[in-house]
Amino acid sequence: MKGIILSGGSATRLRPCTKVTSKQLLPVYNRPMIYYPLNTLIKAGIKEILIIVAPERAGDYLNLLGSGKEFGVKFTYEIQDEPKGLAEAFIIGEKFIDEDNVTMILGDNIFEDDFSQDIKSFKSGGKVFAKKVHDPERFGIVEFDKKNKAISIEEKPKSPKSNYCVTGLYIYDSRVIEAAKSLKPSKRGELEITDLNNWYLEKGELEVAMVKGEWIDAGTFDSLLRAQNFAKEKMQDKMVI
Repeated sequence: MKGIILSGGSATRLRPCTKVTSKQLLPVYNRPMIYYPLNTLIKAGIKEILIIVAPERAGDYLNLLGSGKEFGVKFTYEIQDEPKGLAEAFIIGEKFIDEDNVTMILGDNIFEDDFSQDIKSFKSGGKVFAKKVHDPERFGIVEFDKKNKAISIEEKPKSPKSNYCVTGLYIYDSRVIEAAKSLKPSKRGELEITDLNNWYLEKGELEVAMVKGEWIDAGTFDSLLRAQNFAKEKMQDKMVI
C-alpha cells in the first residue's frame, strides 16, 4: 500500500491567510494542518507517501517535511500545476503508484477515526468513507438501498438522495490509474472523484464504510476554527508525529 496526500489548490476561501502560504501548512492547534492526514497514513503503516502540491508552494513543503526520514517514511513530491480535480492525483502519481494499492487523503481533512485496519486489510476494488452532513448539496452524496448498500454517488446534487457524503479518504487498487485516465472533465473542467468512485461502483467493486468519529474538512474559516478546538481536545493522544 502506498499513500498520497493531495495538497494543491490556492484556497481562496481562506484569503488573506493563504496569500503567502498553503492552506495545508496553516497551524491547527500545535501542528501544521498536513500533519493530521499524514498521521492517518503513517499510523496505518504506509511507508511511501506522495505529496502533491501547487508549484509556488513546493519549497515550503520540502522545508517542512524533508525526505520523510524524520517520520520513518519516504516522501516523494509532485506538482499539480493547477487544480483540475481530485481524480487527477492518480494520473500525476501514475509512476509512484505503479502496480500497488493506494490510499489518498486530502491535505485539509482531519479524522478522529483510526483507519489502519481498513487500509491494512484492503485487497482490491475501491473503498470510501461516508459521514452524515447537514449540507449535502456541497458534497458527493451516496444513495443507499434498503439493505444499506451504496447504489449511486452524485456530485453536489440539487436534490440530495441522502445526507451521507463521501469524505476525503479513498482506497483503491492500481486500476485507479486506468479509471482516472478514462474520465472526462465535468462542467467545472475537473476530473471528479465522484466519477472515479462510480467507475468502481458500476463494477460492483466499491465498498462504502461509515466514519464513526469526527471529520472536519478545514477549508473555511469556520471549519478551521472548529478544527483548532477539536485538535486540542481530541487529537493529541492520537498523534504519532
